[in-house]
Amino acid sequence: MRLWSLNAAILDRAALVACWREALLAQKVLAGGTRGYTRHPQLERFRSAADPLAAVGHFLGCLQSEATARGYRFDASRIAVVDAASPAIPVTDGQLAYELEHLRRKITARDADWLSRLPRVATAAETFTVIPGAIEAWERP
Repeated sequence: MRLWSLNAAILDRAALVACWREALLAQKVLAGGTRGYTRHPQLERFRSAADPLAAVGHFLGCLQSEATARGYRFDASRIAVVDAASPAIPVTDGQLAYELEHLRRKITARDADWLSRLPRVATAAETFTVIPGAIEAWERP
């Protein structure tokens, strides 16, 4: 499961689609709708939010907005909590830098034309607030 902390605008098609699919799974896990993935480390940050379903709903809403801007049709009716306010989940600048390099490696292998769209410095998805620090403890490098 890769729930990118990066702004969805820099994700290539494959990363955006996979993140949407995996965030829907995260939503199902947080709602208690499945027994799988319940201990996945990337869910820790959503569980730490005051309202985990609203937090993942905000995240999904941002992904859906980016998909719509690109002409994709992600079904917004699948988002359990819509129009949720940003939970401002903290993410470290070290985590963002790690994810940007991880994305860069993936894109190099599958869509080299997209490389020119990647920024030199990572920006966070709207769901997150950047704080100083190393790679997050939940990350499994």
